[in-house]
Amino acid sequence: MTHNVTVGIDGSAPSAAAAEWAAREAGRLGLPLRMIHVAGTEADALERDLGGGAALPGRVADICDKVAAELPELDVTCEVQPGHPAFTLAAASGRAELLVLGSRGLGGFTGLLIGSVGLRTAGRSLCPVVLVRSEADGHGTQDGDAAGDVVVGVDSDRPADAVLEFAFRYAADHGVGLRAVESRTTAHDTYTTRAPVEQAEIREAMAAAEQLRLEDALAVRREKYPQVRTAAEVCPWSAGRALVEASRGASLVVLGRRTAKHPLTGQHLGPVAQSVLHHAHAPVAVVPHD
Repeated sequence: MTHNVTVGIDGSAPSAAAAEWAAREAGRLGLPLRMIHVAGTEADALERDLGGGAALPGRVADICDKVAAELPELDVTCEVQPGHPAFTLAAASGRAELLVLGSRGLGGFTGLLIGSVGLRTAGRSLCPVVLVRSEADGHGTQDGDAAGDVVVGVDSDRPADAVLEFAFRYAADHGVGLRAVESRTTAHDTYTTRAPVEQAEIREAMAAAEQLRLEDALAVRREKYPQVRTAAEVCPWSAGRALVEASRGASLVVLGRRTAKHPLTGQHLGPVAQSVLHHAHAPVAVVPHD
């Protein structure tokens, strides 16, 4: 199987930002960069011949040319594939180490920071998907060399090994720290019939137990990646709000998604993932896991 970093491009500003992010990551990993334009988007009306019989939409070709010029040492291929973008890109993910997409494509609604193609692809991909938004979206920068921590969402009752491995490895490879964030919105105030001092003691005991459970979930990866400075945070907010707030200044936010029995048939992303994808201030990686 040929491994590469694959990026979907349609000529839009977010897809250009995704291509630049993917190119830097491909160079760091020492992998080829495969740039795919799926025929049928608005950009197809702007074709120009690239020679050798190959034709790409003009804005798509401009993105390919820019990446090739800026990183001449990178093995870059640009191709047109037929079909529906989400299905075609999900199928391409079977040969990729990483699939990178822009936040919105051409014709996307400005109020929706992640378009339907991005959401559908993230729910179907066979490899981790990173969704990158451009500065035009108004939610922070997309500097691939940002030194912010990696933020990873954790459920310490059912920690996903693939998600934690991806987050720790990314942090180690980029020389940044890692913040593991877990939402615990259990009702600490259900003991209203008890005295205030006793209520406070119960809350403190519950908080300590939750913190210890999260620390235990991280123990194996902390031992494997001792160079990664790690913080474990149990937050009383909802998971979506906690991760969006933690994304400010982050280099990457990492979420998990359970794989479907038949991956290409797709699986809807849950409300937490959709909230983070729409509102995060950093690129978001969605990692499939069992």
